[in-house]
Amino acid sequence: MTGIFDYPVLVFALSFGGMVLFAWIGTRIATRRRIEPGAREDLGVIQAATLTLLGLIIGFTFSMALTRYDQRKNYEEAEANAIGTEYVRAGLLPVQEAAKVRALLASYLEQRILFYTIREDEGLRNVDARTARLQSELWSAVQAPALAQPTPILALVVSGMNDVLNSQGYTQAAWWNRIPLGAWCLLGAIALCANLLVGLGVRNPAGESKLLLVLPLVAAVAFFLIADIDSPRAGIIHVQPQNLNALAQSLRNQ
Repeated sequence: MTGIFDYPVLVFALSFGGMVLFAWIGTRIATRRRIEPGAREDLGVIQAATLTLLGLIIGFTFSMALTRYDQRKNYEEAEANAIGTEYVRAGLLPVQEAAKVRALLASYLEQRILFYTIREDEGLRNVDARTARLQSELWSAVQAPALAQPTPILALVVSGMNDVLNSQGYTQAAWWNRIPLGAWCLLGAIALCANLLVGLGVRNPAGESKLLLVLPLVAAVAFFLIADIDSPRAGIIHVQPQNLNALAQSLRNQ
């Protein structure tokens, strides 16, 4: 999913502005229509229930974002393990084929690191194109000797290459797995209603105007954090290719 949720700062600004607006609308309604003491008690119950629901939905959505973030981290580790294992298994091939596969794996590893670090759309499209080309070359490099000499040992090499290619697909799927739009809409609707009710419950709008900014600010910060964690490339929290970088360093030292 793309759009404003790929820009956490924009999510913060829009959510904060919207909630402040609804809180202000609530104060205007309360000023023009005096709320009776009995109705105010009922309003307090509704406020408490709505704010509790808002807290639960924020926690639920944050958990969704954190789960997806952990999934992206796990697949980065799995991808590094698959490439490193296949690099070792390439030694089971004939010398010439082994050197070719290892050189291709080293180039492929560089592209996988760029996938995690690059931010520009044009650069990402170039990385995807090079990755697809290298995948084709890697598969051809192990397919030819395996067909020429179908032994259990070469089957192990082919299986390892299959893991390398599959791990990239799992990683891409994890990066596409975002918080559904419906969850964001539900979260926003409840937050707006909560601020409207808070505005309705204000007894002295002039004296408590600054207090009306507290809930929008806190909720907007929570929205920013959720959007930041859920967005793989935007914001300040990213999955770093630590395992892929460690593998690249290990291969350079060999």
